[in-house]
Amino acid sequence: MKIRLESPADISAIETLTYQAFENHPHHEPGAKPTEHLIVNRLRESGNLTLSLIAEDETGVVGHIAFSPVAIAGKSSKWLGLGPVSVIPNRQKEGIGSQLINEGLAQLKEAGVEGIVLLGEPDYYQRFGFAQDERLTLAGVPPEYFLIKPLAVEPDAIPSGEVTYDPAFFE
Repeated sequence: MKIRLESPADISAIETLTYQAFENHPHHEPGAKPTEHLIVNRLRESGNLTLSLIAEDETGVVGHIAFSPVAIAGKSSKWLGLGPVSVIPNRQKEGIGSQLINEGLAQLKEAGVEGIVLLGEPDYYQRFGFAQDERLTLAGVPPEYFLIKPLAVEPDAIPSGEVTYDPAFFE
């Protein structure tokens, strides 16, 4: 398994695998079609896809992870949002997503990113050091599903306020 930055030649494969990974996802309304692939495309088109990594093996692209800027209390920040993270359905539960998350976090910490936020399953993301923190909130989301991980900031220096994701998530 190799993890690397996306290239223009990967865009179609990323779109396909992201769509497939979220098709019939339990958090979507029944019958709703995935939109996560469109979010990644819009982030890329707007220049707000801060880090985009793929996992590939001899079969091709099997996983993808995206990180993008977030605002805190209405101001730009040195924090990023993780998501979506996608693994082709027939390869899920093999640790590909975990490898992508770990590699992304390592690269972003090295780059001086202060922290990461995400909306996701606490049972899954706690293994990477993510936790709920009352200082950062996401409107309309139960707090236990909005998680943070400080990277290059001490825990007592975590900012406070409502987090806002890039408009690509809402178009």
